[in-house]
Amino acid sequence: MTTLLHIDASIRAVKNDNPDHDSISKNIAKRFIESVTQQQSIDEYIYRDVGVNPPPFITQDWIGAVFTPDDKKTAKQQQLLALSDTLIAEIAAADIIVISSPMYNYGMPAQLKAWFDQVVRINKTFDFDLARGDFPLQPLLGGKTLVVITSSGEFGFEQGGIREHMSHLVPHLRTLSKYLGVSTIHEIASEYQEFADIRHQQSLSNAYSQATELALQLTNMAI
Repeated sequence: MTTLLHIDASIRAVKNDNPDHDSISKNIAKRFIESVTQQQSIDEYIYRDVGVNPPPFITQDWIGAVFTPDDKKTAKQQQLLALSDTLIAEIAAADIIVISSPMYNYGMPAQLKAWFDQVVRINKTFDFDLARGDFPLQPLLGGKTLVVITSSGEFGFEQGGIREHMSHLVPHLRTLSKYLGVSTIHEIASEYQEFADIRHQQSLSNAYSQATELALQLTNMAI
């Protein structure tokens, strides 16, 4: 039994009238999903395009609802948390989570951050206990695999790269992933987009190949 949750964060569509405007991250994710489904049967596929249909930003009232005991929540508070409850249920059900995202201003798009703010939630995806000392937060979910697919205009954002210190996308995703219950992370990156030269074409080709190879790898592990 495999449930796959797919989150796309680019504001661009997969296909546009001008191919130069096609979302790179979405297309690599599409290749990965297609490769997985060719190799194995997915029992449930859940898709969210938060780039095009972003969840609302959390508010003071939303936070108030979160910290109100369940048996004392008003109907309005329950309604405020309804989407969050749905999104968290999707994560809880997933065995594999795919997050594709472009790098915007060296970090994640606001739309993807809004999704994380809806799902990283006390007593749902983590609990809090001061008896743990300086590390009171503990994830409540576990055992999931995360595939992170990113695209960037520059290059060298990997660990040890010349722009590692400027990358606030993948490091942020790694930090937050534990609150999604992630135990294993795979990363695929396409770089050099703004240079539009042979390096970009090679990086993009490598990313597509990695997506296909990773799909086969995960399928073999599942058998």
